[in-house]
Amino acid sequence: MDIVVVTGGTRGLGLAISQKLDRTGYKVIVVGRNCSEECRAWIENSENAAFESFDLSNTHLIHEFSKTISKKYGRPYALINNAALGLDGVLATMHETDISQVIKVNIEAPILLAKYLLRPMLINQRGRIVNISSIIGSTGFKGLAVYGATKAALNGFTKSLSREVGKAGITVNSVAPGYMATDMTQGLELEKLESIKRRSPMGELVELEDVASMVDYLLSAEASRITGTVFTVDAGSTA
Repeated sequence: MDIVVVTGGTRGLGLAISQKLDRTGYKVIVVGRNCSEECRAWIENSENAAFESFDLSNTHLIHEFSKTISKKYGRPYALINNAALGLDGVLATMHETDISQVIKVNIEAPILLAKYLLRPMLINQRGRIVNISSIIGSTGFKGLAVYGATKAALNGFTKSLSREVGKAGITVNSVAPGYMATDMTQGLELEKLESIKRRSPMGELVELEDVASMVDYLLSAEASRITGTVFTVDAGSTA
């Protein structure tokens, strides 16, 4: 059974991705600081899911954590870099420690996880890396300058890494969701959400399952020759 590591998989989009991959038949290792009640209830009823507690801001420990995952569960087939911080704030007044934290969790941690979990994939000569980006990485959004910068960086990382590992049978792609009903968008004013819906040709927000299905597809055999690409899933709002 292929092993998939999903960061930030205890709630919201990460949990939806984890549950989707579980249903497909993968062994899903959910990584997060704390296991939510919803995630715990699901794992208790699943034969193929497990939780591993880890704080991705501790980047100096990622090497050891990656080795632990491989020793405990076997060589991963796929890494889903989903965990991210979306601290809202105008750059001019944003504290430097917050800026550093967003960069550390959103870009440094995914790069290091990819670095160390790629090694077992290279041994197997097969694997998948999916980086969860955001349309904000290309469109921008007021108050999310640092977040947007990290998502744009993640897309650049995706394209370059795909060229390094393609001949080893490993694909690297990004999925850029539009606005969804998650904890990260709860802080948006109702007017902003309605404006986003109006901009969409479909007149609605993206569902978590829409994004989870795209990730599931990119891990499938049918997507074995798709790499170095950013897939936008946003109900057409950037069309």
